[in-house]
Amino acid sequence: MYRDVLTIVLAGGRGSRLEPLTRDRAKPAVPFGGIYRIIDFTLSNCINSDLRKILVLTQYKATSLNRHLEEGWRFLCRELGEYIEVTPPQQRIAEMWYQGTADAIYQNVYTIEKAAPRDTMILAGDHIYKMNYARMIEYHRENRADLTIACLPVSRAQAREFGVMGIDQDHRVTSFIEKPKDPPALPDQPDKVLGSMGIYVFNTDVMYELLFQDAAKKEASRHDFGQDIIPSMIACGDRVFAYPFRDENRKEGAYWRDVGTLDAYFQTSMDLIHVDPVLNLYDQDWPIHTHQPAFPPPKFVHTEGDRRGAAFNSIVCQGAIISGGQVYRSIVSPGVRVHSFALVEDSILFGGVSVGRHARIRRAIIDKDVHVPSGFAIGWNREIDLARGFTLTEDGTVVVAKGEDL
Repeated sequence: MYRDVLTIVLAGGRGSRLEPLTRDRAKPAVPFGGIYRIIDFTLSNCINSDLRKILVLTQYKATSLNRHLEEGWRFLCRELGEYIEVTPPQQRIAEMWYQGTADAIYQNVYTIEKAAPRDTMILAGDHIYKMNYARMIEYHRENRADLTIACLPVSRAQAREFGVMGIDQDHRVTSFIEKPKDPPALPDQPDKVLGSMGIYVFNTDVMYELLFQDAAKKEASRHDFGQDIIPSMIACGDRVFAYPFRDENRKEGAYWRDVGTLDAYFQTSMDLIHVDPVLNLYDQDWPIHTHQPAFPPPKFVHTEGDRRGAAFNSIVCQGAIISGGQVYRSIVSPGVRVHSFALVEDSILFGGVSVGRHARIRRAIIDKDVHVPSGFAIGWNREIDLARGFTLTEDGTVVVAKGEDL
């Protein structure tokens, strides 16, 4: 265990582009892949990397996230110096919510000081990927860096969603621009740029100094790492290095996804149901941990005539009952019930959803505890779906909010 490293997971994101899935929960708490929450991937990376001193900074609608962490992530032993500690905004330094990523860390300086870490790792709790952070920490120390930033090549079209950096032959960062409209291309790949993954390792003493300097600027700063801290470090000649992303997904291409929009969330989820899924959840050498509720195994019942309980090219989780209905290319979460003669295609059903007899669902995300009445159709008529108040994405996915009364 890296006893001299403190890991901080920023998990207070509003996730407004994921509404209505984030209407009652923070973005890191959004269910993913049937049994997981988005934050499980970051936390599992920490555990698998032997990082076991973890602060999770929450803020926006954190009840669901807090409950999930309490139920599924309390297995570390405090007596051995291991912990995942949920830290809500305390307004100990300033009487305001977190103003940016740097301000979130600054407002928790006293908590960080108690851990006395040599290095501080800062992560986002809302991305889907597998990564060994220990290798990045070693790289950071070998280079005697003040800051190390994980990076990966992304297309120029995607650059507006990233901090884009320039590096020299030694991987030292020479420039950093947050979400540029006209980003500098990679020398050997003119259609690519080098994007920041929002994964940082700081020398803790250097970080303290930077945070206090930034806080003193007040309204003159946005108190954000990408927009303020990192560019100022480069301008001052600090040792800032880029760490190339090394994927633990064990597939041909590097896998990292920001599920920041409903269409990105839907497509990333659908990646899981392929015969050879792009994201490998079945690798026991790099397991993804989560809370496993005490549900019985999934069950498929009825085989007579058209009344067949079956699922094809789908993920069906514990506690689900496919009772005479049929499911194709979908994710069926724990406790879902699909009744006789119902049809579900290319959809994601969150926990506790009930699909009535003869109901039809196509290309939809149905949030928790929604009861779809008998004979009801979702995803078959755009005008009807809009008239009912459902959310429709640019790609045509229908989203039904949690607990919606249909």
